[in-house]
Amino acid sequence: MNIQLSNPINISRYGRSRHKATDFEELGLSCLRTTESSQSFSPNLGSPSPPETPDSSHCISCIGNYLLLEPLEGDHVFRAAHLHTGEELVCKVFEIGIYQESLAAYFSLGRHEHINQVVEVLLGEKRAYVFFERSHGDMHSFVRTCKKLREDEAARLFRQIASAVAHCHDNGVVLRDLKLRKFVFRNEDRSLVKLESLEDTYILEGNDDSLSEKHGCPAYVSPEILNASGSYSGKAADVWSLGVMLYTILVGRYPFHDVEPSSLFSKIRRGHFSIPENLTPKAKCLIRSILRREPAERLTSREILEHPWFLSSGAAGGAMVQGRGEQEQTVPEVNMEEELDQFFS
Repeated sequence: MNIQLSNPINISRYGRSRHKATDFEELGLSCLRTTESSQSFSPNLGSPSPPETPDSSHCISCIGNYLLLEPLEGDHVFRAAHLHTGEELVCKVFEIGIYQESLAAYFSLGRHEHINQVVEVLLGEKRAYVFFERSHGDMHSFVRTCKKLREDEAARLFRQIASAVAHCHDNGVVLRDLKLRKFVFRNEDRSLVKLESLEDTYILEGNDDSLSEKHGCPAYVSPEILNASGSYSGKAADVWSLGVMLYTILVGRYPFHDVEPSSLFSKIRRGHFSIPENLTPKAKCLIRSILRREPAERLTSREILEHPWFLSSGAAGGAMVQGRGEQEQTVPEVNMEEELDQFFS
C-alpha cells in the first residue's frame, strides 16, 4: 500500500530478539507482573485512575521509551506513559500487516488541532504499537451528565467538531461513523475537543464521494443510507450526523429515537422532528439547514462553520446542568450505539 505522508510521524522499527514466542519478546521488552499501583514504575506518572476491572495479572511492559500500563479496551488499547517525561498517552496495538491501512487517514491528513494525533509508531515483527495523545472523557458521556448545554458552550464545542469534519472532507476523507462518542476532550477543563479515531474512515479517490456500504450508528444514520439501494454521498451523510450531534447537544435527546430499530428507521426516513421553542432562531435555523431529507439541500461541513449562529452565540461560557425532565428527554447510555451492520446483514 502506497501511503503519502503529509504529516511527519516518527515510525521506528524496534530491535529484534533471538526469541519469537511473543511480540513483546521480539521487541526486547521487560515485562513485570504486579498487583501494585502502576505509578510506582515512574516517579512522574502522578496518580492514575485504576481500571474499571482491575487485573492483577496484567503485564506492565516497557516498549522503547514507553510503559504499557493497564488495558483500556480489550487487548489492543492500553494506557501508556513515557518513561522519562511521565506524559500519559494511549497505545493502540495493530497486526503488522494491517497497521498502514488502519492508519492511512492519519498519514494522508495534515495536522489539525481537533483531530487526534499519532505521536509515534514502534514496529515489531508481528505488531505495530501506535501511541496517541490521551483524552479526558467523551462528548456523549458529557452531554448525558449535563443533560444539555447552553448555546454559548454548545457553539464553542460544536464549531470544533465541525472544523475537524470539514478538514477531513477538504482532504478527501469521509468519516462514515460520526457520533458524539467519537469526540473526546483534549484538556481536563473540557473546553477543547478532538476527533478520537480515524480508523473507520474512507479515503476518496478524486472528487466523487459516492459510497455504497451502510456503515454507522442507527441513531445518527441519514435517510438516504436507509433508502438507497445504490450509492449515496458520504460527505452529506456525515453532515446529517453532525446535525444529530448538534440537536442532541442543544436539546438533550436524539432528534429521532425509538427503542425498536424499525420504528427508529421509519422516523429517520420521514425526517420529521420537533425543535424546542427555547432555542434561539439562529440555532433552529442551523439545525434545519443540516437535518434536511434531501442530501443536496444540506449545508456542507465548510458552510456550517460560516453560519451566523456561531457569531451570535460567542465562544465563552460553560455547560449548564439542567433538570432531569422525563426519561425520553435524556441521551440513552448505550442502546442506540450499536452498528448498522446487524440490521442489514
